[in-house]
Amino acid sequence: MALVHNNTKKKKKKEKKKEKKKEKKKEKKKEKKKEKKKEKKKEKKKEKKKEKKKEKKKEKKG
Repeated sequence: MALVHNNTKKKKKKEKKKEKKKEKKKEKKKEKKKEKKKEKKKEKKKEKKKEKKKEKKKEKKG
């Protein structure tokens, strides 16, 4: 009886660990996505700034 109880306890512990791992993975994925989005936004802003500078230069020349 005690042995069976012990086994179920162990199994539950293992399952909990698995769950935690899954959660961590999900969190990491979310973080990565957020980071990527931020990076993309930054890149876009940089590009826009570059474009504006080019436009200004053109206007001065013209």
